[in-house]
Amino acid sequence: MTLKMETRVVDGVTVVSCQGRIVFGEEGTELRETLKRLLASTRQIVLNLSGVAYIDSGGLGTLVGVYSSARAAGADIKLTGLGQRIRDVLQITKLVTVFEVYDSEAEAIAAFRRGAA
Repeated sequence: MTLKMETRVVDGVTVVSCQGRIVFGEEGTELRETLKRLLASTRQIVLNLSGVAYIDSGGLGTLVGVYSSARAAGADIKLTGLGQRIRDVLQITKLVTVFEVYDSEAEAIAAFRRGAA
């Protein structure tokens, strides 16, 4: 299954909803390119992974790489919509200490609002 992404802006925050798998190869490259393009014009991104059933090590590497690039550029990426399987992967790899993870899209957006206040 290929990775489908839908981008929209909610309260000034760019939300990218992903559907499919984030894996090494075409899907990871597509996600990286999309996020890099968005980071050229926005500093606040919420990545909604509620439609993602599977992520492999290459997909995790893509997320970490884009997150690092964003932070270096003064931007931030927050995650939401993690299923139990992806949540477990982030726990095992200790990446849950790197990313800010929220239970809902609204909470992630609100966290940006609190940070701007």
